[in-house]
Amino acid sequence: MTKLGTDDNPLLIAIVGSGPSGFYAAEALIKSDVKANVDIIERLPSPYGLVRSGVAPDHQKLKQAINLYKTIAGAPDFNLIANVTVGKDISVEELCKTHHAVIFTCGAETDRKLDIPGEDLRGSHTATEFVGWYNGHPDYRELEFDLSQDVAVIIGQGNVAADVSRILSKTVDELKHTDIAQHALDVLAESKLKEIHVIGRRGPAQAKFTPKELREFGKLSDCNPIILEQDLVLNNESKKELEEKGNIINKKIYGLFSDFSKYELDSNKSKKCFFRFLLGPKEIIGNTNIEKLVLEKNVLSGEPFKQSAKGTNETIEIDVGILFRSIGYRGIPITGVPFHKNWGTIPNEKGRVTENDGAVVNQLYTAGWIKRGPSGIIGTNRACSSETIQCLLSDLEKLDTGTKKHGASEIYSKLDNKNIRHVNFDEWSQIDTKEIEIGEPKGKPREKYTYIEEMLSVIK
Repeated sequence: MTKLGTDDNPLLIAIVGSGPSGFYAAEALIKSDVKANVDIIERLPSPYGLVRSGVAPDHQKLKQAINLYKTIAGAPDFNLIANVTVGKDISVEELCKTHHAVIFTCGAETDRKLDIPGEDLRGSHTATEFVGWYNGHPDYRELEFDLSQDVAVIIGQGNVAADVSRILSKTVDELKHTDIAQHALDVLAESKLKEIHVIGRRGPAQAKFTPKELREFGKLSDCNPIILEQDLVLNNESKKELEEKGNIINKKIYGLFSDFSKYELDSNKSKKCFFRFLLGPKEIIGNTNIEKLVLEKNVLSGEPFKQSAKGTNETIEIDVGILFRSIGYRGIPITGVPFHKNWGTIPNEKGRVTENDGAVVNQLYTAGWIKRGPSGIIGTNRACSSETIQCLLSDLEKLDTGTKKHGASEIYSKLDNKNIRHVNFDEWSQIDTKEIEIGEPKGKPREKYTYIEEMLSVIK
């Protein structure tokens, strides 16, 4: 048999997950000096991962990355196998027989828990659920969010928390020309929320928003951003953090908080969005529904950039009708793949999957959030995927078993035998086109299908 990675014996790679890291991994393989055929396997009929179902609907520019992914998908060596769940419809063991290597780029699909009493009361939700719901993700289509409450709380001060609180703060007119799902727009139109509290365990100098996202709160048509001046008082270590030349982003964020603290309240606006700091959730109180949140006042301790929040045993209570936790994400285990429960990631060394004792697992690789944890922006995944592909290509001799593999054709045979309807990129494009067509009369970029059956019914 000829050398692996040549026209006569192409490298066959299965990528599990069609988000940014999956597409960037495919791009790196296709552009390499090695002849590689890439099959991206996606659980939903729709690709693009969080670019489609995680990026906020009012941030359409961030979704322009999809244009690059479409270009990658147009390469002759690229193939999408969507509507197929690895670990259920096809096993990792089967993929290792059909392909030379398998790359897991399936992201961090669930939220970290608060681990406090009352967390499971009705009205307590994860940010992932809400974001998926308003973005039309089929997994979350049937969820219900009771916005007839007066007060909403978001625990966390990163960009997802900013998205959730901003969507809750906006009017229907501010959202109706985005690609927000219609069912979510209908519920938001009936919202009775008067107060939204965005709560962080640490101080204003450590908030993880981006300046651009935070700035938008000063431009909302029906919501006042509120920060109390006394909440902006910093300890010496936090002052040193903001004085560091490389800490430009947090300095800008603190400046925006300072601006908000000086805003004159517009009495014509019906909502208030409070940014609150140095508060840690201790307990959610209620009978069947969430009613109150107990928060412990924190102080910071430690060196600059290494400060942690410590509880003071002094608590306060606030009335709350609906709560969202947004304190980080973690991956979900896949049968047949090592998993680090504490980290919520696949253990790896520069993308090579390892057992928890560090031993490298042949044929298995990983990239993206499931590799490194939930960090960075969309573009960060490119370098992450590139590192993984460099390691994979340096392992070609180990991957060349001398036996013929059949890649996608063998996968199709297995799926067809199980009567599993798989979707290719051309078929996805039909769904894509129809969504855009339906959205156009409404002045929306698209109207997403929110049920898998609806998506499949469009395909001719």
